[in-house]
Amino acid sequence: MNDSGPSSVHGLTAFPVIVIGNGPSAICLSYLLSGYRPYFKESSIHPNPILQRKLEENLGISIIEQDLEFLSEGLEGRSHNPMAVLFDSLLHPDADLGVSMDSMLSWKLESGHYIPHLVLGKGPLGGAWHSIEGSMFTLSLGDWMELPDLPFRDWMRVKRRCLRNDRATTADIAQYYQHYATAKGLRENFVCGTVVTSVRRVSPSCGEGEEATDHAADAQASRQFTRTNLFEVNGYSKAKDGSEKAFCIYAENVVLATGTYDSPAWLEVNGEDLPFVYHTTSELEQTLKEQETGVNLDPILIVGGGLTAADAVISAHHSNAPIIHVFRRGVTDPGLIFNQLPKVMYPEYHKVHQMMTQQSCTTTGPYQGYLSLPKHRVVSFTPDRKCILQDMGSGERRAFNISMALILIGSNPNLTFLPDQGRSLAADTELPVNSKRNPVVVDCRTYECAQERGLYALGPLVGDNFVRFLQGGALAITSALTKDRHGQRPIHSQPTVS
Repeated sequence: MNDSGPSSVHGLTAFPVIVIGNGPSAICLSYLLSGYRPYFKESSIHPNPILQRKLEENLGISIIEQDLEFLSEGLEGRSHNPMAVLFDSLLHPDADLGVSMDSMLSWKLESGHYIPHLVLGKGPLGGAWHSIEGSMFTLSLGDWMELPDLPFRDWMRVKRRCLRNDRATTADIAQYYQHYATAKGLRENFVCGTVVTSVRRVSPSCGEGEEATDHAADAQASRQFTRTNLFEVNGYSKAKDGSEKAFCIYAENVVLATGTYDSPAWLEVNGEDLPFVYHTTSELEQTLKEQETGVNLDPILIVGGGLTAADAVISAHHSNAPIIHVFRRGVTDPGLIFNQLPKVMYPEYHKVHQMMTQQSCTTTGPYQGYLSLPKHRVVSFTPDRKCILQDMGSGERRAFNISMALILIGSNPNLTFLPDQGRSLAADTELPVNSKRNPVVVDCRTYECAQERGLYALGPLVGDNFVRFLQGGALAITSALTKDRHGQRPIHSQPTVS
């Protein structure tokens, strides 16, 4: 393969790597595939003495070229993926202990390590961050949203923006990711406004008498680059005038970096497809305007006990709109996210939790126009804008008039471009892929899908829902592809599944 572009395999032009999705997972992966190499700073002292000793043994050797499995042994963190914990411990040492330490890594651009790749994304570069209400604050600390070698605080300082309780707005994060891609010279790898409709294996036919050999100039014993079959990626690109143009491209490796925000979860109840029932917050603003003009003064029904539902409650309450808030857990349930957040850092969510606790159907509180219904579920919706709710304890049912319903109970990845929507890649092949309950199963050393060679997944698809930890997947994939190029990864190694 020529490092300057795609290779030719049996007459087909194939990219070494195609990445599907253009959010932070893809941006970080593109950064590493572009030849940026992390090195342990010789002057650094890691708080983990065992990891410090391992790193000192390989000073001057890029982390990507080292044995990541060996480095990650014994490390503990808030991800079940050891590569995620390793990379996070180098970028944010002891972050979970509330310690703020500088990164242990220095970065060098080594163009000879560039692996040609193409990143395909439906929307603007930055992914789902552009579809979230921009004034909302991130759950994670601002520093934990940053990507390698561009401190978020430094960028905020240049923009003359301030963090609130060390947290940033989602609009700031979206802008930071776009700036990062520009500052690191990654833009040419991204093709935004592209929708992938199918990814499938194909076996290129050889000419008569031609052997199925690899035509890549620099491929040695590489497993990936001696494949006789490729991935065919089909889709269409969207122009500014609304027109669409189909494309078909080939890849030796495909990386799934789609995130999990494409397909909102449904309750699966009668009437959920009625026109006043929504599954995102994008329609809330229009309803709030109608409330202000008195067009419809019936309550807004918000279903969900998570942070997205809380954000909708905040917006509606600030506009003085009447709200009925329905959720299945009790207000003291330890599984409820509000019971897991420090009150000082997240005052707005603590306020919502107060509302949920103090103004339920059995109590009267100070929050006018808000009604909390814990341990309730939606039974159905009717065309005349009524919602039937059921108390999960007593079984009692009640009907409420509503102006609109927001079903905010989570989301699932959109993997319709894969056979059987990617179910064959998941832990339970009978159920859809879900970041929390049914993630994609990957080799924890390489993030290669256990059921499909050459197909990789990272980020929320494999359970890494925080930007801090999804970067470890980018490190693992880059390391695996780099070692493949140099024939250093065993061809028939059995994957260690995470």
